[in-house]
Amino acid sequence: MNFDTNAVRGKSKPDPTTGAIIPPIYQTATYVLEEVGKDKGFDYTRSSNPTRQDLEEHLAAIEGGKYAIAFSSGMASADSCMKLLSKGDHVVCCDDVYGGTARLFNKLMTNYGVEFTYVDSQDADNVEGAIRPNTKMLWIETPTNPLLKVTDLEAVGNIAKSHELLYVVDTTFATPVFLRPLEYGADIVLHSLTKYLSGHNQLIGGALITNRRDLFEELKYIQKSVGAVPSPFDCWLTIIGLKTLHLRMSRHWENAEKIAEYLEGHPKVSRVIYPGLESHPMHEVAKSQMSGFSGMISFELNGGLEAGKKLMNSVELCMLAESLGAVETMITHPATMTHAEVPREERLARGFEDGLVRLSVGIEDVGDLISDLDAAFEKV
Repeated sequence: MNFDTNAVRGKSKPDPTTGAIIPPIYQTATYVLEEVGKDKGFDYTRSSNPTRQDLEEHLAAIEGGKYAIAFSSGMASADSCMKLLSKGDHVVCCDDVYGGTARLFNKLMTNYGVEFTYVDSQDADNVEGAIRPNTKMLWIETPTNPLLKVTDLEAVGNIAKSHELLYVVDTTFATPVFLRPLEYGADIVLHSLTKYLSGHNQLIGGALITNRRDLFEELKYIQKSVGAVPSPFDCWLTIIGLKTLHLRMSRHWENAEKIAEYLEGHPKVSRVIYPGLESHPMHEVAKSQMSGFSGMISFELNGGLEAGKKLMNSVELCMLAESLGAVETMITHPATMTHAEVPREERLARGFEDGLVRLSVGIEDVGDLISDLDAAFEKV
């Protein structure tokens, strides 16, 4: 089936008991067994749940994977990947990684003897050069948060294959609508379900998708043992969100392109970062591996931090909020919000300035959004 059909239908069928067209919410903690020793697939919801299973099958279908494992948050997904490692293992990670991921790696996983090296993965040679004898995993985010760096997934995938490394790719910003990393050699794809996939600012969730049976079994065991599972209701809400994913992403992209062009031509803006613009240094790579450029834009103003603050405090339709990927447009100051725990020196070294503004473009009327930004710019 084509992607749009998969997004709407997944692998679900009408409920066999009632004929309900939408999967039921199995809001239960446990299940009655028919007899001792007879396994019917469900015994305790931490282990498995029919609603969660429907979600996982749906996620696998739209990502083009064989298996999916759902978690209670994107960070629970990332943490579960870390549990595939052991003391003394080394990870090569893209330098502009999500702040929560950096916190997990630098503040927690290092306490367990896992080592990390951060490189600008836009140049695949940087990844190759950072590999050590004890390297076990490559961790790539593309496009990145918040600098929207783009990695050539096939080039890095070839490196991972040649060194027999686990290759993990977080494409929360792109979604399976625009990019499917399994096609480029990824072993595991990570998504924050909180963002575009559910799409309505109504839940927290995460997922891992893989084609490898061995990884699925390991991660499923971790999911069961740790218990960081989403509730049946959150799974159901995510399934509902997935049904309109392709439609929403088209509008996010359409609006973002127009706003990125508007910002690039604005006299008070010094820099616009958007993979869909020809000015993006990895535009050609993005165009070759993505079928669209999603709804995330980062930009800086003449006047730096103070100008950025004035703009963010002056918008009315764009909402000052920490998350992204929902139908509502949200504006964020990463240095004090999503990436507040990343040391300033580290941020500046990779081109992440104090005044950087991140815009998650929603699906409202784009003229209204530009008018809102216009009015805010008048106060800067």
